[in-house]
Amino acid sequence: MSPTPVSSLPILSGPVSSPAWAILVTLLYIVLAASVTVDVLLKKSDVRGALGWIGAAWFSPILGGLLYYMFGINLVTRRALKMGRKRARTGRSSGHDQPPDAPDHIRNLLEVSERVTTCSLTAGNALTMLEGGDAVYPQMLAAIAAAEKSIVMASYVFRNDKAGNQFADALIAAKARGVAVRVLLDSVGIGYFRPIIYHRMQRGGVFAARFLHTWLPWRMPFLNMRNHRKILVVDGRLAFTGGMNVGAENSKSPHPKDYILDIHFRVEGPVVRQVMDAFARDWSFTTEEVLDEDFWWPKLKEAGDIYARGVSSGPDADIYKLEMILGAALNAAKKHIRILTPYFLPDARLQFAIALAGLRGVRVDIVIPERCNYLVMDWAMRAHLRFFSHIAANIYTTPQPFDHSKLCTVDGSWSLIGSSNWDARSFRLNFEFDLECYDPVLTKKLEGMIDDRIGRAKRLDVKALTKRPIPVRLRDAAARLMMPYL
Repeated sequence: MSPTPVSSLPILSGPVSSPAWAILVTLLYIVLAASVTVDVLLKKSDVRGALGWIGAAWFSPILGGLLYYMFGINLVTRRALKMGRKRARTGRSSGHDQPPDAPDHIRNLLEVSERVTTCSLTAGNALTMLEGGDAVYPQMLAAIAAAEKSIVMASYVFRNDKAGNQFADALIAAKARGVAVRVLLDSVGIGYFRPIIYHRMQRGGVFAARFLHTWLPWRMPFLNMRNHRKILVVDGRLAFTGGMNVGAENSKSPHPKDYILDIHFRVEGPVVRQVMDAFARDWSFTTEEVLDEDFWWPKLKEAGDIYARGVSSGPDADIYKLEMILGAALNAAKKHIRILTPYFLPDARLQFAIALAGLRGVRVDIVIPERCNYLVMDWAMRAHLRFFSHIAANIYTTPQPFDHSKLCTVDGSWSLIGSSNWDARSFRLNFEFDLECYDPVLTKKLEGMIDDRIGRAKRLDVKALTKRPIPVRLRDAAARLMMPYL
């Protein structure tokens, strides 16, 4: 039998198959880019962002569309609606009919905040400021040791170190003596793949859960929707909240030269119920357990003279609430605004509000660390601050140790304390909890602490940032492009 001529063999590749693949890829590109365009046109409010995503989809075939579906779609809001339905089952607060004695513009701010948060202002609260882990942790551990009925605790970072193990031991001991204990840990903050402290608490009998944890690769939320809240509530009556995580690096004693400076607050009075409510909502979403037994929600008596309101914010039904409250506070200010934050990347709206305050003659003091704990954040902040060269604001940088404190005060009468930074992650992506306080005595203490920071800080020459070497400015500007996720 003579061999079959090569020219008569079926062609499995080349001219026949290549056009077929090219057609399929082209169709995929057109369908993907068109679907991105439709989604962007219908859902994106920012014109420049919308144009950017449409351009990426059409001029970066397939890759641009895939990047949009990974990072551009507001999956946060879609999941928020589902979350809101699950979290609506809990919700108890305590209001007060008598408004605080404050200037008219501050009382107007009170009304704006109530409409934004739909949460009542509570009277009769006591807040004690505690600075540093050496002051905070002993009080928190003593409260856990004295708990009789219930403990709830949430923390973004919970280290497997000396401090973390002290808390784990205290929580396990409380559970062993019959106290109802619930611990909510952020899945990324405790180490996504090796959460040693979480497993240790579970082995000790503590009911611990990880916020938004999944092993599905396409749903792993490494960037978005982190639970950044720091909450401890004991017996429904005593709360601790603020900006401090659980870790040995927050204490000066074991790290006299390299530690993190931070503040936390001991809270008593009716507002504790709002702190508890923030935890209960997150807990019911994560575990589907509703904390509705009476021992979680005791009747609370007045403990002091401070008016306070809990402000829960996050990428769900609470999105933009924190930004709106801060924007209203900046616009209401008449004399003095003080901002203390580890990360300062305000968006255009808050930046504009700061600029307007300066134009009205309001003194604006912004205090940030000289060096952050993340290099990329340092670079992005320096690039962003160059746009403050024409804004009447005093920007100060504090030396080491790294200052992780978060405070804002207005006109000696209003303050915001809690877990929120001045960046897109806190405003749009993280779940945060803050306390809005109306009290001149507390505000004076907070302003005194900020003034102490300013006393050892350096005034930042913003205009000098534009005179640095071009490679440095390019590096910083490139880091700033990640601002929506920093």
